[in-house]
Amino acid sequence: MDDPSNAAGAAPASRIRTRILILGGGFGGITTARQLERLLGSDASVEITLISRENFFLFTPMLHEVAASDVDITHIVNPIRKVLRHTNLFVGEVESIDLDARRIVASHGLSRHQHEFQYDHLVLGLGAVTSFHGIPDLQAHALQMKSLADAIVLRNRLIENLEEADADCAADRRTTALTLVVAGGGFAGVETVAAANDFLRDSLPSYPHLSEEDLRVVLVHDGAVLLPELDEALGSYTETKLADYKVEVRTGVRVAGVSRTGVRLDDGMNIPTNTLVWTAGSAANPLIQTLPCKLERGHVMVTEYLEVPDWPNLWAVGDCASIRDPRTGNLYPPTAQHAMREGRVLARNIVASLRGGKKQPFVFTTIGTLASLGRRTGVARIFGTNFSGFPAWLLWRAIYLSKLPRFEKKLRVALDWLLDIVFSKDLVQFRAEIGPSAAYADDESAPGETEAPARTSAAGDRQADDAPLGRDREIASSDKLR
Repeated sequence: MDDPSNAAGAAPASRIRTRILILGGGFGGITTARQLERLLGSDASVEITLISRENFFLFTPMLHEVAASDVDITHIVNPIRKVLRHTNLFVGEVESIDLDARRIVASHGLSRHQHEFQYDHLVLGLGAVTSFHGIPDLQAHALQMKSLADAIVLRNRLIENLEEADADCAADRRTTALTLVVAGGGFAGVETVAAANDFLRDSLPSYPHLSEEDLRVVLVHDGAVLLPELDEALGSYTETKLADYKVEVRTGVRVAGVSRTGVRLDDGMNIPTNTLVWTAGSAANPLIQTLPCKLERGHVMVTEYLEVPDWPNLWAVGDCASIRDPRTGNLYPPTAQHAMREGRVLARNIVASLRGGKKQPFVFTTIGTLASLGRRTGVARIFGTNFSGFPAWLLWRAIYLSKLPRFEKKLRVALDWLLDIVFSKDLVQFRAEIGPSAAYADDESAPGETEAPARTSAAGDRQADDAPLGRDREIASSDKLR
């Protein structure tokens, strides 16, 4: 096991007096690190290290726009090394957390070799993972929308289905290929189904054998009204607008089972499809369940100062933390705007503990919530006021563009949006396959007389014809892009 002082560009141990270790490169972890850099400046007595499974920060509110070809893949991600100038970055997987010994084990590289990290202050910002609620075969067959790879996989699946359905040989598979089901009526589900619906319908002119009547886009939600995070009026407006855009909305039902060729709902309906996008469940990172600290619904309980009770110098932020509003006693929602504010307060409290200052309780009132519904319409609730239609869509774009880190990325996304008005959707698939190749001995036939080489995946494996629905043929799983 390697010495972490050499792994992440850390300073020699003799120069380090306080080691702050942050786990997770999401909104909470990145914001905490950025605020610590601002507050501590070039203080040589403190070392900040961040462990992230990716070397980039993903701006998840725009993830559906990548799947729908509205923005370029790399424009909603920022290299962490450009965002954090004075933080040591270790790109790898956190394998174990030992709170008693104040030791973290993380692995990286093709060999997955391990490093140990010691810390004086630890920030837990590991986020959430998808929960499949024990539904049979759901994990094997469903696509997700949490990572950049997930958005690429969905985009590839949509394009592959259009390509296949346009061929004469696909008459018996056209219904399955041209039906999309999205499960979950929250922000992720609504924005995903809206963006995918726009993408599919705008792409049809490029496929001469397909028509609007061939497409079926279904949104499944177990609640009575979409977007329960907003009020009922905006939820009803959302349902009406999606129906206007030819999205079939089914509320009050759940996914009961999934196969390679269809989705079964708990009301008995079977929907023939090879594409189910699951956005209806999340759970805390499994590593959190291994910790001896107090948990609430699988999340780390913290005080109003974002400290973990009974564990000095242990902090938690974002989706993996259970944070209560001291004014109401209710849990704060796991949104990006909350994680960013939590990260700033947490960083100030760490500095206060280092320098003997007064800690600040986390108190925050939600500024607003917004959702894009496609076709330049949206819904928003800002400071208690409802907006809908084109004004809400403009608010969505303006607010999220302002929150996107770094001017370079803001400009690139703005240009993508401008070009999207002028040009049609880009239908290029981004395959992660090794190109076909072959080696011939002296006594073998010429290349023109041999059989075509088998398709290979990014891992070099043969592509199985019976691969699970959720393992894309271009990208066997989102893990292969991580």
